[in-house]
Amino acid sequence: MSMSDWEQLQHILNCPVRVEELLLSDHPAMAGLEAGTVVEDQSESLAIITAVDDGTIQMLNVGRGNLNETEKALIAWSVARYALKQAEEIHDADGGSEAERSARAIGEWIVKQSLAGGSEPLPSSLSQDGRLYAEMIPFLLETEQTAEASAFGELQKLLDSFLDEDVIVIPLKGQEWLVLAPLALVRDTLEDRDEQAETLEESLASIGSGLQEMLASEWIGECHLAVGRPMKPVKSVVQSVTLLRETIELGRIFELGANIHLPWNMHLERLLANIPEVVRYRYVEQALGRADVFMETETLSTLDTFFALDCNVSETAKKLFIHRNTLLYRLDKLKQETGLDVRVFRDAVLMKIILLLYKFTKRA
Repeated sequence: MSMSDWEQLQHILNCPVRVEELLLSDHPAMAGLEAGTVVEDQSESLAIITAVDDGTIQMLNVGRGNLNETEKALIAWSVARYALKQAEEIHDADGGSEAERSARAIGEWIVKQSLAGGSEPLPSSLSQDGRLYAEMIPFLLETEQTAEASAFGELQKLLDSFLDEDVIVIPLKGQEWLVLAPLALVRDTLEDRDEQAETLEESLASIGSGLQEMLASEWIGECHLAVGRPMKPVKSVVQSVTLLRETIELGRIFELGANIHLPWNMHLERLLANIPEVVRYRYVEQALGRADVFMETETLSTLDTFFALDCNVSETAKKLFIHRNTLLYRLDKLKQETGLDVRVFRDAVLMKIILLLYKFTKRA
């Protein structure tokens, strides 16, 4: 115990209290004793072990002879609790709690599997927690800055409190975290809805959006979040991480200004991303006759909003805060420049593909 600690004890008991250090070699019988063990209980003093290190024994001596049995037990209990607290602090400083070390081991395995392109099931040595065999909802969190060493515990507490569920946090890289939430999270959400119940995807999107906003404001600031459909971590955690990581990467390119990204909204983007850069650029030029049609911010904003609102002219005009005739003028001008009328289904599909290819080419 530190000087201040035993001085406080001395003040409370109103009797001499001192700490002694003995060599373990001189007292081999004490080698297996734990902190809080009473080794001497005489009429004038009470001796309690506070710590047993590799070669020494620390002993607390209380010089008071009129302690009753309850007081002796209370002192021994306090010493044991103090020793436990000290051990936990050292334990955390050396690498965190058992839960954190287990989570980091799983994260390291996932990263190695991802780099190697593997899809192996989680080894039994890493999947001792029975929850990993059940269906869980995966969230991939990507922060803009590397988290501090204490981030694991902070993130765990925030998520447990916000989601009101016991979640699993797995650090992947300095700026990347995998969060696994129990399926009850979305099941309870769906059951709480009225007759116009949300679909699974809508519910996941809603939860992910709220989670991202909370983390951005209360934890680490700017961050991106992708959420996937329920899966069994022990079988497909690597595939889920790979999909969500790709979803965030595509979201940063195609969904400018958005921080929550959903893989089921990225099918076309994922397909086009696999087209070689040279082919993408050549296709944009051949389809439009030029490659600078989308250089104007106004054109990009108009098309993004138009497609996001299912090509609805009236809703697009409202969203852009412009008159309906102004929007029609822009669309007519685009038709003159490209030969494509986005109010016609076939041309709208082609323009959407060209727009996505242009964004990807511009980012590359």
